[in-house]
Amino acid sequence: MTPAPGPVRVAALYRFATIADCEAVRARLDALCRPEVRGTLLVAREGLNGTIAGPEAAVERVLDGIRALPGFAALDVKFAGAATLPFHRLKVRIKPEIVTMGQPDLDPATNAGTYVAPADWNALIQQPDVVVIDTRNDYEAAVGAFEGAVQPNTRAFRDFPDWFRAEGRALLAGPKPPKVAMYCTGGIRCEKATAFLKAEGVRDVFHLEGGILRYLETTPPSDSLWQGECFVFDERVAVGHGLSEGTHSLCRGCRMPVSPEGRASPRYIEGIACDRCADSRTEEDRARYLERARQVEIAARRGVAHIGAATTPPLTAPTPPPPPAGAR
Repeated sequence: MTPAPGPVRVAALYRFATIADCEAVRARLDALCRPEVRGTLLVAREGLNGTIAGPEAAVERVLDGIRALPGFAALDVKFAGAATLPFHRLKVRIKPEIVTMGQPDLDPATNAGTYVAPADWNALIQQPDVVVIDTRNDYEAAVGAFEGAVQPNTRAFRDFPDWFRAEGRALLAGPKPPKVAMYCTGGIRCEKATAFLKAEGVRDVFHLEGGILRYLETTPPSDSLWQGECFVFDERVAVGHGLSEGTHSLCRGCRMPVSPEGRASPRYIEGIACDRCADSRTEEDRARYLERARQVEIAARRGVAHIGAATTPPLTAPTPPPPPAGAR
């Protein structure tokens, strides 16, 4: 695929706001994006979620159109740049939820917890009566987390309600229930998780505004309570403070993050397998992955993008392969 002409602007966005006519919004967004903007936008009754990319003026046109929708003036957007267009097509789809929790009747637009700005986050989570819960998945928490955070070790975000009902609620037992502070990568999962806890009867629920990414972007390392790196759903794999690119890479066999120590393992083969998936890969799999890596390398030498070089950044936390599925 030929690189897109000119600079490319990437916009990751979401907002919980009630949408009465999802099909009308879907058609409007599809028309606003064409022909220059690509990526994926999810439309649901509970709001919008997506990542799009294209020329700056075209992306701003789409964002202006979204902000003009009722309830979307305060749209949360995170920008990044790219040398080439990171998406191969445009998809604007209607879904039951914009981030899949398996709880489509929640209303985060009106019943979410309290935002906490990154500048105030440290003070909150250091209070003795606060339980900090990571709403991400096990493979994300293994890359980095806030010190002292409870790890549900879920395989997918839709597992969070079952974890809370089976184990998490016990953390809040006692004559004076503690406050709950939750966080995720970009804010969408922890915001929805606060709505779930409130529906379950938990009153004092807080979530990190802008997620880990905004915290790492704005908090000096000397003041930080973050340990490790933050897994992200794109080719950077993980980032550190200042959103500098981290040390993890991606296993092309199972799409899971691999640390420098993992890459030193004799079972790690670039483009094919890591310790996590080496035993589950057949010789046929290995040959296919090797050919894919070879084609990506040939495309890179020719200065063009190859469809196997990267996957479209998923909009919601994926179930780790086997099997993987789909800002954050």
